[in-house]
Amino acid sequence: MNAGDMAEAGATGATTAAQWWERFFRYGPYGLLGLSTAVSAVSASAMSRSDVYAVAALVPVALVLQFWWGRVRRSVPAQSRAAQFYFVARTLLAAVLTSCNPFFSMFAVLGYFDVGRLLPQRAIRAGLLVTAVIMAGAQSGSGLPPADLMNWIAFGVLFALHATLTMVFAQIGDREAEQTRAQVDTIAELESANARLEQAMAENAGLHAQLLVQAREAGVADERRRLAAEIHDTLAQGLTGIIAQLQVVTSIADTDPALARQHLDRAAALARHSLGEARRSVHDLVPAALEHDDLPGALKKTVTGWGERHGVRAEFTVTGTVEPVHDEIAATLLRIAEEALANAGRHAGASRVGITLSFMGDELTLDVRDDGCGFDPAALPPYSGAGGFGLGGMRARAERIAGTVEVETEPGRGTAVCARVPLVQDSR
Repeated sequence: MNAGDMAEAGATGATTAAQWWERFFRYGPYGLLGLSTAVSAVSASAMSRSDVYAVAALVPVALVLQFWWGRVRRSVPAQSRAAQFYFVARTLLAAVLTSCNPFFSMFAVLGYFDVGRLLPQRAIRAGLLVTAVIMAGAQSGSGLPPADLMNWIAFGVLFALHATLTMVFAQIGDREAEQTRAQVDTIAELESANARLEQAMAENAGLHAQLLVQAREAGVADERRRLAAEIHDTLAQGLTGIIAQLQVVTSIADTDPALARQHLDRAAALARHSLGEARRSVHDLVPAALEHDDLPGALKKTVTGWGERHGVRAEFTVTGTVEPVHDEIAATLLRIAEEALANAGRHAGASRVGITLSFMGDELTLDVRDDGCGFDPAALPPYSGAGGFGLGGMRARAERIAGTVEVETEPGRGTAVCARVPLVQDSR
């Protein structure tokens, strides 16, 4: 049950009790006065003539008083002067009627029920004690004042009993009133908490919708960056290699047709490979080199092929215990190696390149070193994610799988690229 249900249940129970008491205070006095009058009329033979006349005169007065109070009680606040007047007047009438006939104690008992609604807090116990006096006098058999010693003794015992009961009931009433106030306060707090909860849920719904939009936009942007990087690493590098091979063919076509044919075959193979890689990139598949080889095998073939195309001595080494690597980890390291080799081929002018793949417990390290001309890292423009998929692109790829890429270089001293990624094993 949530706060709203608890508040609703509590409010329903309180409303039902309040409605019942409202009906009792509205119609109960008429019923008790009528019942007392009817029983007194049956027992009128035991009454004196003066008592009969007094009852005949006072019952209409009590009825008029009750009718007046029924008309004004909704328009005056509780414990107002009008309410106090009604209680005092009704109590006096009940005392006189009870002295005439004890059965009017059924009307006098009202003082026990509505004293808290009619009198201020400081006068409640006095009102209860007065009602106890009237009830004890009626039950002692002789009315007020008692006629003889035995009646006084009976009155005293009955009054002590009624006074004790009224004080006990007053204490219980105070506790119930305190519990009612606490219940009302709790219900108010629950309603307030429910309102705050509904407001928070509405705000969360708005935030959820906003997060969905942002997540969708981030997904679109991430996919664009992925495709851009894949195009750079496949089509762009493949086209660069094809152009280089065709340039060689142009320069030696007349002098060495056999060698020119070899370069044309390499260009055609690069074109087919680049087309296949482009298709795989669109469908977000692993690179073709990883389809039939594990990561060390794919890296070895990549390094060997690159060295043959560029006429550069390229060596590949594996250290540590080789373990199966998750496809995404393997694809990331393969793309970083391809980009590092492409940079070495375009810019370094190196005569030797060394690539080392190290299995180091829960980490994989890929080192690509060359003896080329090096460069000044401070002179490079910052990576913006839109073009320039060189060092920045390699770092972005590594960061997607919680890895890092570090570059050590200086002009004339070569370049070393080190990629560190977590070793996530293939679960297949």
